[in-house]
Amino acid sequence: MTLGKKIYQLWKQASHRGYADGLPVSGTTIEDLDKDHLGEFYLRNRGQSLDEALKKDGITIGQMLNKLGLACEERLNLAGLLMFGRNPQRFRPALVIKAVSFSGNNPKAGKYRDSEDIGGCIRNLHKGAMSFLTRNLHQLQGEREFNTQADTEIPFVVLQELVINMLLHRDYFLAEPWRIMIFDDRVELISPGALPSNLTVENMRRGVSIIRNPTITSFATKELPYRGVGIGILRALSKVPDLELESNQQANLFTVRIPRRIE
Repeated sequence: MTLGKKIYQLWKQASHRGYADGLPVSGTTIEDLDKDHLGEFYLRNRGQSLDEALKKDGITIGQMLNKLGLACEERLNLAGLLMFGRNPQRFRPALVIKAVSFSGNNPKAGKYRDSEDIGGCIRNLHKGAMSFLTRNLHQLQGEREFNTQADTEIPFVVLQELVINMLLHRDYFLAEPWRIMIFDDRVELISPGALPSNLTVENMRRGVSIIRNPTITSFATKELPYRGVGIGILRALSKVPDLELESNQQANLFTVRIPRRIE
């Protein structure tokens, strides 16, 4: 193990019991919260407005965020910033999805049809990723009626499960972007961070999962179409059995490759 990797591992172990999403984000304050977004969340999930909840509990919004695990004293932590921050990329500019649709199967050729840097909170990252994928993949009408909605060549549920997995289970200690790369023969979703040492691709294929970012994952069950029961990869594999999963320890990346089939 190189010195850099040793320092990285020691930092992870010393940081909030190893959970990156609980670390305070330098430079943030409670004012960097999108109060409208949090208010919408409260109304949808608690049946009361944010102001009503604060008044009922007799606490400030800062105290509430600390209680929910979204802040560390006067600063938002990474979970708070990504779930409800007004502009997360102001403080974590690397936390964007770099999406490219290439012409051909070789990224080195440099020819592409579409590209986008997708930012915002977790909800907007998910929405932007799904929008990019669906507009750059073929819609298959098949034997459906003329005016009915077409199917995406890769089932929508597969794309959704894999995008959510990419957003929730990456290594947030790494200041690197996600990548979506669409080729003529495949789609690649690339997340910073190889699998933890106690999880293998073979175990994932059998349904084993590990929660890497517990606070983000907990709130995602209410913000995203996510069940939180650890079966997303299994659901994707049931639809696309030849889905390829690769954990590259040397590059510290996790890649999902989805074959494209145009009929």
